[in-house]
Amino acid sequence: MMSVLSWSLLIILLLSSAILILMVLLHKGKGGGLSSMFGGGMSSVASGSTVAEKNLTRITIGVGIIWFASIIAFGLIMRTMV
Repeated sequence: MMSVLSWSLLIILLLSSAILILMVLLHKGKGGGLSSMFGGGMSSVASGSTVAEKNLTRITIGVGIIWFASIIAFGLIMRTMV
């Protein structure tokens, strides 16, 4: 039987997976991708990244770290339960 800690880690893992997928899809790609639906497809004159793109990258990295940590923690907990 799974404990409260393992259930909470599973929920964190599922939520961070969904958020990470959405964040990656929002990034500006070569063709604009899904981010062009939200106004990210407009080409700018400046070649540098905007503040919004930098913040999106930082948030994506943060969610990726949370996702990775929850995978490791969930695996360790499941290993001790067997």
